[in-house]
Amino acid sequence: MSCRKTTIGGQALLEGIMMLGPKKSAIAIRKPNGEIELKVEDVKSIKDKWKICSLPFIRGVFALYESMKRGTSALMYSAEFIEEEEVEESKFDKWLDKKFGWEKVQKVLMTISTVIGVILPIVLFIFLPTLLAGIFDEYIGNGILRNLAEGAIRILTFLLFMLSVSHMKDIRRTFSYHGAEHKTIFCYEAGEELTVENVRKFSKEHPRCGTSFLFSVMIISILVFSVVQWSNPLMRIALRLLLLPVVISLSYEANRLIGRYDNWFTRFLRAPGVWFQGFTTFEPDDSMIEIAIEALKPVIPENNEDKW
Repeated sequence: MSCRKTTIGGQALLEGIMMLGPKKSAIAIRKPNGEIELKVEDVKSIKDKWKICSLPFIRGVFALYESMKRGTSALMYSAEFIEEEEVEESKFDKWLDKKFGWEKVQKVLMTISTVIGVILPIVLFIFLPTLLAGIFDEYIGNGILRNLAEGAIRILTFLLFMLSVSHMKDIRRTFSYHGAEHKTIFCYEAGEELTVENVRKFSKEHPRCGTSFLFSVMIISILVFSVVQWSNPLMRIALRLLLLPVVISLSYEANRLIGRYDNWFTRFLRAPGVWFQGFTTFEPDDSMIEIAIEALKPVIPENNEDKW
């Protein structure tokens, strides 16, 4: 059991891991030649400029936005180290480089990736479940039952999606790095020295994982969306989009609450989210654990600022 709880979190990348602390962020990447590339930066957050963004029930939306933006940037950075076959540069690539410069092109690609990263979950977990549940309206005939059916479809869609991508070789390796990230944070919270041997013995499932947050979103969305009783599917979708910031905010606060305390009630609440991590975390090898350790060390503050 952890001796302390930290606000430090992480994200698995392509052959690497990003760790985020209160003041520093670090990315450790395993290069094709076996060496470790380490990138450490100061953390700049919108809440440092606008204090209102750090208020409860407001901070969740901004935290998710910053997490997605930072995570996409880190993922693209890690992709730069992946060896690819030599391919002759196309005329279109040469034109883009000459006309705009490759750095601008990369920024555009990162923006597009971020937009897709926002739109895809909305389509899969809001549009699709709402439309499918609407098909059975004439058989259900009850707003509460329809919302429960929609929530069940949403959870099933997530499970099938994660199950399908987890069988892809590259994704499976990334999920193993995800496990290494969790084990290393657990080791740090237990107050043990950050060595491969010490980290290896800890659990790959962590209660404050983003997967648990996603599960909280799904459960809370069932409760929040239950106030929407319109039978028209398009109207229900529009209202769900309007209520999405409310769902995110409540889920963020709930995740913080159950992550801060450790008793039978909080363990019961976070159990489904931890179970969900069986789809997004796998046991890492020692080289992955080494990457996680290298990413964590630079972000650990000296004055206990990371206390949860």
